[in-house]
Amino acid sequence: MKRILTLILGGGAGTRLFPLTKYRAKPAVPLAGKYRLIDVAISNCINSDLKKIYVLTQYLSASLNRHVSQSYAFDQFNQGFVDILAAEQRAEDSSWFQGTADAVRKHWATLDNFDCDMIMILPGDALYRMDFRPMVERHIAAGSDISVAVNTVPRKIAHHFGLLAIDEEENIISFKEKPKTREEQEGLEAPPATLARFGVTEPNKDTFLASMGIYLFNRNALHDWMMNTGHVDFGKQIIPEAIDTQKVTAFIHSDYWEDIGTIDAFYEAHMDLLKPKPPYRFADPSRPVFTRPRFLPNTKIHGANLDQTAVADGCEIGRANIHRSVVGLRTHIGDFSTIEDSIIMGADSYDPAPRAPWESGTIEIPLGIGKYCHIRRAILDKNVRIGDNVKILNEANVDNADGEFYYIREGIVIVPKNASVPSGTVI
Repeated sequence: MKRILTLILGGGAGTRLFPLTKYRAKPAVPLAGKYRLIDVAISNCINSDLKKIYVLTQYLSASLNRHVSQSYAFDQFNQGFVDILAAEQRAEDSSWFQGTADAVRKHWATLDNFDCDMIMILPGDALYRMDFRPMVERHIAAGSDISVAVNTVPRKIAHHFGLLAIDEEENIISFKEKPKTREEQEGLEAPPATLARFGVTEPNKDTFLASMGIYLFNRNALHDWMMNTGHVDFGKQIIPEAIDTQKVTAFIHSDYWEDIGTIDAFYEAHMDLLKPKPPYRFADPSRPVFTRPRFLPNTKIHGANLDQTAVADGCEIGRANIHRSVVGLRTHIGDFSTIEDSIIMGADSYDPAPRAPWESGTIEIPLGIGKYCHIRRAILDKNVRIGDNVKILNEANVDNADGEFYYIREGIVIVPKNASVPSGTVI
């Protein structure tokens, strides 16, 4: 594992996750109350003994760069590192990243000097737990040039992924990047024998094998693609062409994996985390998820009723009713407010002179949620200010809309970062 260099791609705009990506890169989006999406990929690497990591950034990268630099520092006796490779304009090419492969190519002068045998390429925006060591062992044993981690997806979301077919030896024999129509997906439905390898005992014709966006390249193979082609994307160009000229194998990952590419997927992943037996557990001491230590005080709860709810550090909650929700760092929630099926991301700091959760503001709406509010099926981004008697319920069941201080996407109300919602507002 010490001869592997890892690249985590964090440069995409994440348009399908807007407005959570309005002010930040997608991998910097807060997760589960106290983490960032990028923490999942980096933690999987560290737990797999992959400790030479570059994060490639471009779009709204300031908060992502800050989080990585503040969270991951190895001591001087360790050869590991987690460093940022930011997009750069060069004299010979002034364009920004044009795709996943182009992001790697534009940094190849730096990467080419690195002494390694293989290069692992990971997405920075998925929720999964994976030990990469079996994938590396399988790659070496099979004599592969390229390995692609795969999982199963249903037809309703298959158009978001690269779909593939494999033979009995798990060589990839067909690959299509994000086929939109049923006709384009024809012939890629996973057969029962293939699905059995994933533990699927009741297969159906609407299940596909999908690329997880995790690629393991022999260094020389990746060097040839970077130097001898102008291809800008792994899924659209390099992988489909490579299966005709190189040994490209699939690595089956049958554990939980969620590509958090849309508001609905982001929301449902959080609701899954709140189940009594969640499909993904942060509380796994053998494979911890790391993040930045913040040294916050304990959360204080003054008479609240909480059910199936995760509460992060540094919160102060009055006599509220909170059901099936995530309450993020430094959140203030006032008396007699009700929060249901929601994600409250918290705040980056405290107000200079914060009110107690049962006190009314007099001049400015304080950070957090006021009194007598009712919030259901919503996402409140960082540093929002919700006045008293605010109702965020979407009772008209609007699917998509843009308001003065809110957005509705896939029926979920999102209050964007730093927004203020006046007292008495009904959404």
